[in-house]
Amino acid sequence: MRNRREILRAGLVTAGLAAVGFGLQPARAADDPAVATVRRMTEAFQEALKSPDVRGRVAVLTAPMAESFDLPAMLRLAIGSRWKNIPADKQAALIEAFGPYLTATYATRLSAAAGGRFRVPPKSEPRGSGRIVRSTAIDASGDESPVDYITNAEGKITDVYLQGTISEAGTLRTNFSDPLKSGGADALLEYMRKTTATMLAAPSPAPNPGSAPNAAVGGASDQPGAAKP
Repeated sequence: MRNRREILRAGLVTAGLAAVGFGLQPARAADDPAVATVRRMTEAFQEALKSPDVRGRVAVLTAPMAESFDLPAMLRLAIGSRWKNIPADKQAALIEAFGPYLTATYATRLSAAAGGRFRVPPKSEPRGSGRIVRSTAIDASGDESPVDYITNAEGKITDVYLQGTISEAGTLRTNFSDPLKSGGADALLEYMRKTTATMLAAPSPAPNPGSAPNAAVGGASDQPGAAKP
């Protein structure tokens, strides 16, 4: 059984967000598009925390995630070499379904992030043709965990590494593997749509003032079909 500190940290890190503390960040994001993107997302996560349910958080996150993530590139990375064999019309349908799927996944993870904060550096570092923003998630008890955002040349996020090694795209690839094997693009499309609907239908958690998030919201791995950290 995971203790309360582990649950809170998992929810904070997998969402990659901060609830407080943005005023302490160096105001240099305008000098670095990758940093600006990450800060835009953490601010959106902070705003979404004010909503008590997944649907409300999705409403807040949809536009910022579409702006900040390179969703087609992330989906191609998650599907891997099978992508080139998928017809163009089905690729388009998968991309259309992936945005709501990933947004609902992040909105679900937010349930375990209350009381945490996120430290974003003033500068990114070069990584291949893009950049990496090495941020730090700090849970309510003060424990720190690295969350690294990978961006492309345009400053859009293409992957997120948790604890420095756990790739979001890699996790998605694992989750998508069975549907792709069983029924190709059609099965993956059905999987994303059904999983998104399941996450959106999740009831608001019962109020429990003063307590840490419980195991039911300790990251998306506890939600039916959601991407596991």
